[in-house]
Amino acid sequence: MLSGLVENMGLLCSRNRRYSAADSEENAQTAEIERRIEQETKAEKHIQKLLLLGAGESGKSTIFKQARHTNGSPFVKVIVLYADNADILYDGSKELAQNETDSTAYVLSSEHKDIGEKLSEIGGRLDYPRLTKELAQEIETLWKDPAIQETCARGSELQLPDCAQYFMENLHRLSDTNYIPTKEDVLYSRVRTTGVVEIQFSPVGEHKKSGEVYRLFDVGGQRNERRKWIHLFEGVTAVIFCAAISEYDQTLFEDEQKNRMMETKELFDWVLKQPCFEKTSFMLFLNKFDIFEKKVLKVPLNVCEWFKDYQPGSTGKQEIEHAYEYVKKKFEELYFQSTAPDRVDRVFKIYRTTALDQKLVKKTFKLVDETLRRRNLFEAGLL
Repeated sequence: MLSGLVENMGLLCSRNRRYSAADSEENAQTAEIERRIEQETKAEKHIQKLLLLGAGESGKSTIFKQARHTNGSPFVKVIVLYADNADILYDGSKELAQNETDSTAYVLSSEHKDIGEKLSEIGGRLDYPRLTKELAQEIETLWKDPAIQETCARGSELQLPDCAQYFMENLHRLSDTNYIPTKEDVLYSRVRTTGVVEIQFSPVGEHKKSGEVYRLFDVGGQRNERRKWIHLFEGVTAVIFCAAISEYDQTLFEDEQKNRMMETKELFDWVLKQPCFEKTSFMLFLNKFDIFEKKVLKVPLNVCEWFKDYQPGSTGKQEIEHAYEYVKKKFEELYFQSTAPDRVDRVFKIYRTTALDQKLVKKTFKLVDETLRRRNLFEAGLL
């Protein structure tokens, strides 16, 4: 009996040792998890949240792609919607030929109508065939037709993407069997953003200590995507609002009765008044300046209701600058009209941008970084 008792005590001690060892291991794992959580929490405190907002087609997703590249991340896959562009141009020429007084300028050459019908049919499909050399040749033939060129000149009335001409002029390279997208191809490619995408980056380089680390969020700009914005509004360091200043004579993709600039004005006003942005910095990117400077010499600013009191002041480059400063002032006035008195001390900066210009966008992000770091130093009482 005594020997049995001793044996049982030995087993108990052995089990206790095993349990003790298991507990120690579990405690060590728990401590390691807690340590990592603490480290990640500290790291998160040093990451500032930037929210990229704007109406559809404002160029904000191109800005996002530029930020991705600045951080050394590879560009995403390029998607060339060649049939969309050809379809819009062909259908647009038919519409203009039917409705315009001088309709002959938009009548397609008889030998090109079959190509137009073929591409229009492809444009209506969910899946496009691969862009072969033969198909590229047909698209190029249609593209060079005088009626299509006349139609392209009125592309802003037809929801023709800004990138159409770029891809039409690079068809043969794009159709090569060994085609590899260039950086420019990716920047010019247009696919509407749905949902939320994010990237972590540093405007001054990932390994330099002088700059901050930012988490940049891009969300769809079309009306049906904006309901997804709200849950991102908390804890934002700065809102980067993109406004395409070249689109003062265009209408929305989702509502052809609504002028794009008027939509941008109303959207900016709404964002400014959100309660959660009481202390949030605002960076306004007046984007697509490259298109604006060409258009404003041909299409007067006052075709837009918001700019109806604009009077041209000069010609050439001076007129471009005059028009730009007018638009800039209108946005400044809107900012201060829409900002409550207790919010006037939040940071507000305006930048002239061309989303396709990598050097300019990189420089702009560095300026944004400097502005936000100065704000942080000021709030900490170090300035």
